Amino acid sequence: METPLSGLAAQLKQQARNLGFGPVGIATLPGSPRIGLRTAALERWLAAGYQADMAWMADPRRRQAESLLPGARSLLAVGLNYYVAAERQPGSLKVARYGWGRDYHRVIDGRLRQLGRWLDQEVTGVRWRACVDSAPLLDKVWAEEAGLGWIGKNGNLIHPRQGSWLLLGHLLTNLELPPDQPAEPLCGRCSRCIEACPTGAITEPFVVDARRCIAFHTIENRDAKLPDAIEAGLGTWVAGCDICQDVCPWNQQALESSSEPDLQPRDWLLNLQADQLQTWSEAEWDERLRASALRRIKPWMWRRNAAAAAPAQAKTTANTKPSADSRHQPQT
Repeated sequence: METPLSGLAAQLKQQARNLGFGPVGIATLPGSPRIGLRTAALERWLAAGYQADMAWMADPRRRQAESLLPGARSLLAVGLNYYVAAERQPGSLKVARYGWGRDYHRVIDGRLRQLGRWLDQEVTGVRWRACVDSAPLLDKVWAEEAGLGWIGKNGNLIHPRQGSWLLLGHLLTNLELPPDQPAEPLCGRCSRCIEACPTGAITEPFVVDARRCIAFHTIENRDAKLPDAIEAGLGTWVAGCDICQDVCPWNQQALESSSEPDLQPRDWLLNLQADQLQTWSEAEWDERLRASALRRIKPWMWRRNAAAAAPAQAKTTANTKPSADSRHQPQT
């Protein structure tokens, strides 16, 4: 028999879908034994120094979700599909897909707050907190616990029909809502992501060393020069990296392209040239990065990354140009 809270849970999930989220699921706190195993894995990851300069990953609140909302009993986990079937211009520099549209922190946080206000109207005295990945929460772990997908060998959450192109958010609440079934891993023996990483950042299945990761160095590294090993494997990436997602078989299936206006790519991000990035003024950068998650990458870092990627871009451009002979062939 359906309880009042199970009916509320169904309504809450439907409200989330109405706001554009999907998949959605619920987990109870403190969670299943898997949460303890994932937390222990975080401890080993930190002890190995794999967080590099990301000191915030050691925030003790990350180990206990209840610390973010005293009295929290459950959470709603939501995914937002950010896959857009758009193509970069041949030979252009590459930016990770998550940064193509508007800052997802703002998008997800705003919608989660709408859900929280809906709860306020439904339940007297309810308490809640909206969390995006800037909060000290094991977001992928709790999304897995809520049944949204499993954590793959590249460290990303994977949904069987939507792949790994999912931005995550969570709404913690003091309500004890009925949980969904945690997701089961389906990577099997596949190791494509591990083999494809040009800098060997995936040191073993499910373990990513940020010190070797292109995404970390192009976004978080504040040094004047990128490490030689990163430059050698950088290719044409200047803001993040999607290689381990691009090769994943779960992303090779026919995927739904998001029509969300907030997630559509800014045109300039699909046709980036190294020489352009060296000439834009601070004011131009400010305009282009307005309301973008990529604002975290300072203009001088874009120039640094572009200079490191320029040789690979020049080589790629040369390989995509038609030969002199082919340019003069008659058209039939």
